[in-house]
Amino acid sequence: MQAIRLARPRVSLRRLATAAQAPTSASSSTTTVSVIPLSNVEAQWEKMTKSEQAVVHRQLEELQKKDWKTLSLDEKKAAYYVAFGPHGPRAPVSPPGQGFKVFLSTMGLVGAAGLLTLAIRSQAPPPPKTLTREWEEATNERALAQNINPIHGISSEGYSGKGFVTSK
Repeated sequence: MQAIRLARPRVSLRRLATAAQAPTSASSSTTTVSVIPLSNVEAQWEKMTKSEQAVVHRQLEELQKKDWKTLSLDEKKAAYYVAFGPHGPRAPVSPPGQGFKVFLSTMGLVGAAGLLTLAIRSQAPPPPKTLTREWEEATNERALAQNINPIHGISSEGYSGKGFVTSK
């Protein structure tokens, strides 16, 4: 019984549809509009033409002027879908599952960048001899011998820093 009630269009809706599309001039008096049932508007919305969508929108505007307690559940669902449904500007930008694909491609690119870095480093020449720990310690000794920066630096009284040693 419920399926039959949902499938048949209501008489009041038929009058609303014809009133919404009533011809304004005598030349277009042969135009007829079929009633669009409001049951399951979510499934039909994408298949409807723009004019049919406008008719449904006008039907729902007229229905919403009534008391909402008298509206059927299908009419309420249709009004909500037309107002806030995922169509038009609110349609999803990316299809479901797209985030996982983006994550996998990002991880693939990060892995490729890591492999490229390792390949470049394996072909690089050894570091210069001035970056060795022995060279930096010798620089400290020379700075002490020449009394470099005697106020705040390595040659000052009570200095407890590492000096020029930066390597591990």
